[in-house]
Amino acid sequence: MLRIHFEDRDIARVQIADAPDPLWETVLALHHVAPAARGVPVYGAWRARARRELDARGLTRAARLISALAPADARYFPDFLTPDAARDGLAAGLAALRETSPVRLTAESARAALPDRLPRWAAALAAGSREPLDELARALEEVHRAVIAPDWTEAAATVDSDRGARARALCRGGVDGMLNSLRPALRWEPPVLYVDYPQDRDLRLGGRGLRLIPSHFCWRRPIALADPGLPPVLVYPVEHSTAWAPATTRSCHPQALSALLGRTRARILAALDAPATTGELARRLRVSAPSASEHVSALREANLARSRRDGGSVIHALTPLGTALLHGELAPVRLPN
Repeated sequence: MLRIHFEDRDIARVQIADAPDPLWETVLALHHVAPAARGVPVYGAWRARARRELDARGLTRAARLISALAPADARYFPDFLTPDAARDGLAAGLAALRETSPVRLTAESARAALPDRLPRWAAALAAGSREPLDELARALEEVHRAVIAPDWTEAAATVDSDRGARARALCRGGVDGMLNSLRPALRWEPPVLYVDYPQDRDLRLGGRGLRLIPSHFCWRRPIALADPGLPPVLVYPVEHSTAWAPATTRSCHPQALSALLGRTRARILAALDAPATTGELARRLRVSAPSASEHVSALREANLARSRRDGGSVIHALTPLGTALLHGELAPVRLPN
C-alpha cells in the first residue's frame, strides 16, 4: 500500500495532466509487448501490430533495451526514464533524460538491480557514465514513433475522456469529490490518499501538491516515482472502451467514413469511441460547440450515438451499431431469396 499524505496547501496544488505523457506511455506500453507479457485483451490488436512494426523496423533490440531497464514485473524501475519535463512533449522529456546526473544514474541503477544480462551500455549506465543516455534516448524516440505515435489520437482521446470525468467530479464535489472518483484503485480518506501498490511506503507531499497522470497503457494499479525528492506524480490507469482496437485490419478506412458521413461527422464518430461531453468533443476536434452538438444529434438520429445525463453534463457515446461501423465489424446482410 502506498500512502500519500496531504497537507492543507497540497489540496490547492492537485493537478491532472492535460495530455498523455509520451515517456510514461512508451515505457508502460512495452510492458504489453514483451514476449513474457500477459495478454491483456484490451491491448490485443495493438500488441500484435506493435510487435510486427518493431520487427519490420529493426527496433526489437531497442525495445529490449528499454524493457530491460523497466521490465513489466519490476517493483521499481529508474525514475530518470520518465522525467517531469516530458509534460512538455517527447523532445523536452528526452532532453531532460540526456541530462540525468551521474549520481542519479548510479543510485537509481543500483536500486533497480539491473540484471547482468544487460548489454555493456547498461553497465556503464550503472557506473554513472552519461554516454549511454544518447543511445537510450534514441531507443525511446524510435520506439515511440514506431508504435506509440501512430495511435496517439486514440490514446489522447481515452485520456481526455478520463480527464473529463475527473473534471465533472471536481465541479460536483471539489477536490474531495475528484479524488474519491478514482476508486477503487485509490481510496481518499483525508488527509491520506491510499493507493493499491506492490510496496508498503509513505509519500509526504509537504506542500508540493500532486500531479495526477491518467495513462492509456498503465494497467492494473497506479505508479509513483520512488524518489521522494522528485516532483510528486501518480500515474493511474484509465477506463478503456471495449471497442478500442487501433490499426486493426478490420477497422473502417478513415477516408471511406469521411466519404460516407462527411469529414467532421466521421471525426465526431471516431472521437466518440471514448465517451465525451459536447464541450470536450469541440475542444478535442477544434470545432464550435454548436457544430459538435449538431453532428452528435445527426449520429444519434441514425442510432450511431447515444446521450445520457451525468449530473450537470450530457455524455455522448457510440451505440453498438456506431462501434461496429467505426471498426468495420458490421455483419454481412443476408438478402431474401
